[in-house]
Amino acid sequence: MDEINFFPNNLDIQNKKIILRLDLNVPLKDKVILDDTRILLSLPFIKKLIEKKGKIIILSHLGRPKGIKDPDLSLVPIYKHLKKNLQTNVYFYTGNFDDEVKEKFSHLKAGDVMLVENIRYFQEETEDDENFSKKLASLGEIYINDAFSCSHRKQSSIHNITKFIDKCYAGPLLKKEIDSINLVIKNKKEPVTCIIGGSKISTKISVIKSLIAKINSLVIVGAMANNFFSYKNIKIGKSLIESDSRGIIKQIYDQAKETKCEIVIPEDCIVGSSFDGRGKEKNFEQIEDSDIILDIGPNTLERIKQIINQSKTILWNGPAGYFENKNFLNGTLSIAEIISKKTKEKALVSVLGGGDTLAAINKSRNKLFFSHLSTAGGAFLEFLEGKDLPGISVLK
Repeated sequence: MDEINFFPNNLDIQNKKIILRLDLNVPLKDKVILDDTRILLSLPFIKKLIEKKGKIIILSHLGRPKGIKDPDLSLVPIYKHLKKNLQTNVYFYTGNFDDEVKEKFSHLKAGDVMLVENIRYFQEETEDDENFSKKLASLGEIYINDAFSCSHRKQSSIHNITKFIDKCYAGPLLKKEIDSINLVIKNKKEPVTCIIGGSKISTKISVIKSLIAKINSLVIVGAMANNFFSYKNIKIGKSLIESDSRGIIKQIYDQAKETKCEIVIPEDCIVGSSFDGRGKEKNFEQIEDSDIILDIGPNTLERIKQIINQSKTILWNGPAGYFENKNFLNGTLSIAEIISKKTKEKALVSVLGGGDTLAAINKSRNKLFFSHLSTAGGAFLEFLEGKDLPGISVLK
């Protein structure tokens, strides 16, 4: 496989216009940023480019406006955040990408930053439109993609833009994501354990099947585990389950048997009568028709702790329960604390990915330590699966 062209630290960018594609897609409520993790992760590299006297033009998206200028999906809150945290001139471009667009960026001086309004306000972005990509490219002399989480999409600011700029690079956040995932799939320390949670097995079946050949243990938690219970004819009450999952699960068990990968599913659980109710600890033979399985139980936690203690590498994607209700958060936070402790002791390499996983562990009151936290969702899973992501392949 060709090597990715990473941004060289010694590159002279003084007075050069740098198009920097970031993922600043942060959660907002009433135009207030709820979690600024993605912005904070991007700041060190922006500051480095400022110090090197580049003229920085930032492209990002927020949500899915589908080509409509939805004010609720404006980057104004992100602009204010950057303006507050960067000791330089920070501008905000809200205009169109017409034939004169290049001139509208000509006033930028060395060390200035221009944030462009939500790039998905333009339908051409999601269509990977060549003409639109050419106009974006005309703004700069150097292109840097530091948005790993968007790199599985063929979109103008990620993909076709690279056809029209000679110097194209991957940024340091993108490099860190790739290096960290490779700790699990290439440069791994065994035993390797993957903990896969969340609600739908259908969205993760490809990555699960790909991982089984590379890991020693697969731990299934979250609502995804309900499908495994059903497959084994274990009572699940009125818990969430996907239709037509039996065939998928049989494939997983058959493949695991071939590759000698141990599959672990919960032994007990915490149930509720509704998603916003209280929890009750139960064994599976105690489950009633009105019960919903919403978290893992203490016996399961103890089993997972044993597996983590025996592992050298952990990949975790997807919460262990319905973390939005604090009554069903214990499983996820307990796993996080066990992994954190082993990581801090340097006994474990830990890679965590997925928005829900991060949102859940952010509810912890304790300072947690992990080798790598990935803010990517779909791109994280597709790269784990071994796919060549469009936004990365054009940087090789």
